[in-house]
Amino acid sequence: MTKQFAVVGNPIEHSRSPELHHAFAAKTGIDLHYQKILSPLDGFEQTVKQFFGQGGSGLNITVPFKEQAFALCDVLTERAKIAKAVNTLWMENGKLHGDNTDGQGLVVALQAQGWNLQDARILILGAGGATRGVIYPLAQAGVKQIVIANRTLARAEQLIADVQPFVADVQLKALDLNQLNGEFDIIVNATSASLSGDHLQLPQSLTFDAAYEMAYGKDSSFIAEAKARQIPYAEGFSMLVGQAIEAFAIWNGERPNLEDFI
Repeated sequence: MTKQFAVVGNPIEHSRSPELHHAFAAKTGIDLHYQKILSPLDGFEQTVKQFFGQGGSGLNITVPFKEQAFALCDVLTERAKIAKAVNTLWMENGKLHGDNTDGQGLVVALQAQGWNLQDARILILGAGGATRGVIYPLAQAGVKQIVIANRTLARAEQLIADVQPFVADVQLKALDLNQLNGEFDIIVNATSASLSGDHLQLPQSLTFDAAYEMAYGKDSSFIAEAKARQIPYAEGFSMLVGQAIEAFAIWNGERPNLEDFI
């Protein structure tokens, strides 16, 4: 019996999830079919109910439905509760379960570069949903300090207040994006600047040993800065593969090897 999976979003045509999951299935010998579903903006709940009502095994959720998916769940993982967003759904004993694998996707992507996370100091640019989703998994991986820099300082401060109780062992700090300084092991760009084409100006007083761009397939000023500084860098395709592997493992009990697909 072929297991049925899908990714739901709006827009959805750009999604590379089907090719990834079919590649994982080929590698692990699991019989599945994975499709893209374009959900109406006002019809997400109906889309989910219909999919599982027809015997579907699992759904990935992408923009703009991750918060709605979170609200629909009967059971949530710890990292989903902290992220307040869900990108992976499945049914178990008649209950809708939700997880957020984005943060773990970033962790394995950074580790695949050979970048050490134990006791690392990490700077994250941006204080949106993507940042919220990665703090707990980074803490679980042994990161010592996470600084969140955002154009609106209050938003970064609020995010830290929300997540600090869950990551008591990690030093969390908020910075204004215009007051960047300090030394970091890794800098992560979680802003939309790369997608919008905005230029990110990083001062020379800010130093870092490695740079990770969450977006992929775009020439960003962030990556250009890393190149100019001759610093190791990577972009978000490996994070996409990492979060997909985590979802695949939840659904199928098999964990493909990230290095085989990036």
